[in-house]
Amino acid sequence: MNANYTRKIDHYFICITVLILISTLSLSVAQADQSHRLPGAVHPSDFVDNGTPDANKVALGKFLFFDKILSGNKNTSCATCHHSLTDTGDGLSLPVGEGGRGLGITRDTGSGADMIHERVPRNAPPVFALGARSITDLFHDGRVAVDDNQPSGFVSPAGDDLPLNLENLLAAQAMFPVTSGTEMAGQSGENTIANAAANGNLAGSGGVWPQLAARLRAIPEYVDLFQEAFDITADEITYAHAANAIAAFEIATWRAIESPFDHYLRGNKKAMSRKAVKGMKLFYGKAKCDSCHTGPFQTDMQYHAITMPQIGPGKGDGFDGREDFGRERVTGNIEDRYRFRTPPLRNVALTGPWGHAGAYNSLEAVVRHHLTPRKAIMNYACPDEAQLPSRADLDAVDCVVQNDINRVSAISAANELQSVRLRKKEISALMAFLHSLTDPNSLDLRSDMPRRVPSGLTLVE
Repeated sequence: MNANYTRKIDHYFICITVLILISTLSLSVAQADQSHRLPGAVHPSDFVDNGTPDANKVALGKFLFFDKILSGNKNTSCATCHHSLTDTGDGLSLPVGEGGRGLGITRDTGSGADMIHERVPRNAPPVFALGARSITDLFHDGRVAVDDNQPSGFVSPAGDDLPLNLENLLAAQAMFPVTSGTEMAGQSGENTIANAAANGNLAGSGGVWPQLAARLRAIPEYVDLFQEAFDITADEITYAHAANAIAAFEIATWRAIESPFDHYLRGNKKAMSRKAVKGMKLFYGKAKCDSCHTGPFQTDMQYHAITMPQIGPGKGDGFDGREDFGRERVTGNIEDRYRFRTPPLRNVALTGPWGHAGAYNSLEAVVRHHLTPRKAIMNYACPDEAQLPSRADLDAVDCVVQNDINRVSAISAANELQSVRLRKKEISALMAFLHSLTDPNSLDLRSDMPRRVPSGLTLVE
């Protein structure tokens, strides 16, 4: 073998060795970078009251959550739109609140004088893990949020009317569905609570919250439960106490922190399938999902415009009131138009439809929307891709915005997401990871529903 040939062989092996070293180093750097991007493991201590509020409050809150006594016409409860049998949501794109009948996707829009006035304008968000300390903003537009500068400790639409004895953010949130005409209060003229809500009287004499407290004080079993939970007299019961109890029930019952991903983060590398691990690497890597869905509950608690289709009656924005300007409604800043809160992804595979207006009835469809947002909104089929009980007058307004190319273009122009190209197998892996965020304990929540409530009202109609 001549010297020149030998030198060529040596050079070849040196090149191969260098390439292997570079590849190994690059892989190590990529893995280290990805490991740095993974959130820390979740533990009960990450929740209010370490995830275990007082048992008496939880027991009281369970009754209140399912009791229609808290609605103006005594026909709707918190559970109507956040039921344990429908994964703490309602399975609909937009809720059928006050006046509807039935549960979940079987719920109708009522009949005769009891028909609903309109669909609730936004999707009912799931309740899983909302008692986490890192969850600082609630509602799609964040109109209720932790704010130490406020007397109550929270910023909210009620301003200074918000009580000072609310124990946590979930309790502050629980003050508001009862004030909404479409959700629980009913329409002006139907009952005194609805009248107070329509007049903006929440905390004053004859206001929504004092009237509800009076109802609860009139039920002996509730008086006993409040006394056990809060060590107060019957005369001292307020709706804020009810909100605190409802929050305690939600925090204790729906933490959902035993998913395969949780166990993976705690050190059990066999907790997730290989496919789900590949999806995790895409989520925290190439797909850039964690640019917004970061932290232990996959949310940055920020507001983003991601070109999500607008369906339903809208929130009163735009020239005809059919639009929903999102975060702008809270801040008054036009730069926040079409921005909505990044939702946590705990149990995300269970909590459809997805989007602030529930535009997508398929988890894969909403994932694909994120990959090509502008293309997705232009191709969105309204109302076919939604889950909405039909009624002619409601159907007539559901797609008004989505069928208007000018308004769709405006939503598209506000988009903040960059398109990402993923192969079919990569999307499949990403879906496997999203399913790994499901806590198996959340698959059967039947025991979270009481068999009766102290008011004696029916649980489901």
